[in-house]
Amino acid sequence: MSASLSSSSPSVSPSASAPGAAPTQADLLDFVRRTAADADLIASLPLDPEGRTWVRLDGPAGSEAWLIGWPPGSGTGWHDHAESVGAFLTASGELKEYSLATRLPTDGWKTLELSEGVDRERRLPAGKGRSFGRDHVHEVHNESTERHAVSVHAYYPPLPRIRRYSRTGQVLRLEQVERPEDWQ
Repeated sequence: MSASLSSSSPSVSPSASAPGAAPTQADLLDFVRRTAADADLIASLPLDPEGRTWVRLDGPAGSEAWLIGWPPGSGTGWHDHAESVGAFLTASGELKEYSLATRLPTDGWKTLELSEGVDRERRLPAGKGRSFGRDHVHEVHNESTERHAVSVHAYYPPLPRIRRYSRTGQVLRLEQVERPEDWQ
């Protein structure tokens, strides 16, 4: 069971984007990199041995940002961030991302058969991260059996929804659509 934490947002310097401009993927990656380097902030996140914990942060230029704690063996399951672009970076521990190197139709389907060769995986030890575009489908795991991981995530525009999928072999099935009220 996931645990949610409420916290006042830390003061993190704003994005390099021009005032009023939407943050780019590069801006979001810069933000998560700078935020992950704040050792006091990272150490302030209470870690739960049973489930992920999170604190919402103030992201650059109206973006949504989160500090997330991952107990050993935890993961997200397959999902996307709908129309938002994003970035995330491992602040401590190590995460592994599994993603699809193909763009899926955004709406109007329940089951898709994926082509061979679309799977990608990426190790993200502390200090490593990535940005991604709209409708990026992935799952993230802390595969350690002993150590928590902590990561920083940012999305723009703020997440309008998250689509969750199940996967069996090459078959991806839309299971649930979550809205902000489901996780805030």
